[in-house]
Amino acid sequence: MRANYRLQRLFVEADLGPGAEFEADKDQFHYLAHVLRASEGTELLAFNGRDGEWLTRLTFPTRKKITLTTVEQTRPQPAPSDLHYLFAPLKTGRMDYMVQKAVEMGAGAIRPVMTRHVQGKPAKPERLAANIVEAAEQCGVLSVPELREPARLEDILDQWEPGRHLIFCDEDAESQNPLAALQTVQASKLALIVGPEGGFSDDERSLLRGLPFVTAIPLGPRILRADTAAVAALAVIQATIGDWR
Repeated sequence: MRANYRLQRLFVEADLGPGAEFEADKDQFHYLAHVLRASEGTELLAFNGRDGEWLTRLTFPTRKKITLTTVEQTRPQPAPSDLHYLFAPLKTGRMDYMVQKAVEMGAGAIRPVMTRHVQGKPAKPERLAANIVEAAEQCGVLSVPELREPARLEDILDQWEPGRHLIFCDEDAESQNPLAALQTVQASKLALIVGPEGGFSDDERSLLRGLPFVTAIPLGPRILRADTAAVAALAVIQATIGDWR
């Protein structure tokens, strides 16, 4: 069932179901009352990443309180995406963009990875989480990606989940077309890692290329910025071996 983009969507923590009633938190109250200028009876779509999407109706019990009551379910909860997205932190503005695009492209888990040439610092978890929620609200996403803690590349690879295949964007790949490499991947559980602006170090590339669960792919003849590479890689993966097929 397609998303309804005519109504405002709101991510909530409360459980959703028939006749559920819950109060907007402080930030939601400000947004609904002062930004959207919602009034008594305003309808919007609420979701929590667990119970699907619900049409809800607003009431104002007091001047400083908004209550939301579910009316009917508009979309059931889909199965969560199983595509993991790992990235080397960038400068704040571009990292915000990259995280938002990863949500739009169907990432199911998002994790910052500390590499040798990383140029940015891990953003505060609260900021990353807010970007994830904002992207989900705007794009009709119901399965909100899990945000995982930052970790060193070597530690992540050492503790890698058995059965999950990792694809990494290698600017030194011999070819320019990623399709041939991706079509050899047989695993159903996938992950993508995109390095920093300076690329992976020689040691990191050797480490990645030496692991049996890793496939290197090129991204064409042009040099892409890390945030652009992330969108390009996610698109080609989803189109060839992901959920766009």
